[in-house]
Amino acid sequence: MMKFDHLALPVSNLDRSREWYIATLGLKVEFEIPARHAVALQDGEGFAIFLEERPVVPNGIALWFQVDDVDRTFTEWTARGVAFAHGPQKNFWGYGPELTDPDGYIVRLWDERTMKEK
Repeated sequence: MMKFDHLALPVSNLDRSREWYIATLGLKVEFEIPARHAVALQDGEGFAIFLEERPVVPNGIALWFQVDDVDRTFTEWTARGVAFAHGPQKNFWGYGPELTDPDGYIVRLWDERTMKEK
């Protein structure tokens, strides 16, 4: 058995990114490493993203998060003030909305039902 469970993501401002991933996506702090300017944030299924402050942040990174219902999540998050690049729509990767984190990384939301239907 092999399971992908951690991802390192360089960020330009750790505090700003930490707050965005917690407030916007609802990730929880697993642990922090102040000496490395890093924090591990975990989703509800045990996957962790290590945010580590770096002077240079690469482009072209996209993250996909599976949710229960794309349309409902989009409506709820929009009501909370989350700014999306676009709402749920058919894309090359499937169906869902996109938003960007503070460093410009693309965050895509999807669900199993609409991926099959749309």
